[in-house]
Amino acid sequence: MTRITQTQPDVTLTLDWDGVIRDASLSAAFPGEGVQDWVGRRWTETVGQAAEDQVRRMVEDARDRGVSAFLQVTQRFPSGLEMPVEYTAIRLGAQAGLMAVGKSLQGVAELQSRLVAAQQAREQDYWKMREIEMRSRLLFDASSEAVLVVGAGSLRIVEANPAAIRELGVAPGWDVVQEVAPRDRPAFRELVARTREQGRSPGVLVHLGAAAQPWLLRASLMAREPEPALLLQLAPASPEPGRALPRARPPRTDELLEAMPDAFVVADPDGRIRRANRAFLDLAQAGTEASVVGEPLGRWLAQPGMDAAILLRTLRDHGEVRLFATTLIGSLGIEVEVEISGTSSSAGGPPSVGLLLRDVGRRMAPEDDGGTLRAALAAAMREMGRVPLPVLVRNTSAVVERLAIEQALRSAGGNRTAAADALGLSRQSLYAKLERYGLHESRDSVEADAAE
Repeated sequence: MTRITQTQPDVTLTLDWDGVIRDASLSAAFPGEGVQDWVGRRWTETVGQAAEDQVRRMVEDARDRGVSAFLQVTQRFPSGLEMPVEYTAIRLGAQAGLMAVGKSLQGVAELQSRLVAAQQAREQDYWKMREIEMRSRLLFDASSEAVLVVGAGSLRIVEANPAAIRELGVAPGWDVVQEVAPRDRPAFRELVARTREQGRSPGVLVHLGAAAQPWLLRASLMAREPEPALLLQLAPASPEPGRALPRARPPRTDELLEAMPDAFVVADPDGRIRRANRAFLDLAQAGTEASVVGEPLGRWLAQPGMDAAILLRTLRDHGEVRLFATTLIGSLGIEVEVEISGTSSSAGGPPSVGLLLRDVGRRMAPEDDGGTLRAALAAAMREMGRVPLPVLVRNTSAVVERLAIEQALRSAGGNRTAAADALGLSRQSLYAKLERYGLHESRDSVEADAAE
């Protein structure tokens, strides 16, 4: 025998054609609630003010089409309770009126409230994590101790603080094993293996960089996506027992390069910057050396895909390059004409190239009056968008024509006949253009010129 279970709606309303309640009943979900006060009142009077239009729409749809869509309204009960209820209205046929059946959404509302609370708590946790991350970043960058973050599997540098970049000359993406002296690599790999297993390891002495300087290295494991990472802390170590102290040296080369007025960079064979002096940072409009280390030099060249490739190919093929002319564009858009000279070397460490970049824009400008021409053209181009294109072209042509006439007159020593010949004009045409641009001289000079 099949048992049929009947489920009563949470709210059942019998309405007339005008939406006036004629009967009302509630399910057991509302114990102690009485709805007899609703009888004889309009349905719109029993809901929240924002839901009145929705109730009218359901009544009209049920009256015209037979059934209305499901709409959520805030139902007000005589006891003062307010609860979200999802209603639909149905036409009963003939003149029997309408029926509205509703389902309580109290459970859904509670779940929504919990969801909102969970989202707010998650957002608070997110901002707390961001604050912790920001503090860690500040400590990481401000630390005077060299610190590296290295992928636990790849052993490639993920991050390096400014002290590590300055002291070791490393950059993100490099294989840290290649920076360790060959004699210390077995000990370094053992340190890495122990850190992976135990989370941290005691310090070991390793020699790093091309100069094989001694460093005390400590490692700890840290969680990171997409793979765990090793936090390497390095402190300068004292010389090994029995090893003589190095003799006094002349001023360090990097200190001299830092003070150079011309830009100087050290890059790897792929053109990624390893070191840069202050003059280069000024040309590239970069604030710190850390912001350019690891970046390709071609990022600042006028034609990154071509100029950088030609420059590096010349260095690979010939070992040096001289007076390579190009345009360097700063991060803020300032363009500078530069000449690049450089050399490549692999002695005493990984292959690298040294490049000297000299600003030649100021040297070139007075020679051919190119600076004046560029300034005049820039002033004319500022009118773009304000005047029609034909007018802009005419104004630009006038700028070039006037400067050409002035240059021809200077080259001819003021002789108009020679200047006209150089420009391919008749003297009458030249006089007319001089008059137009306000470059004419007195009548006596004109007559003297005509008599030549």
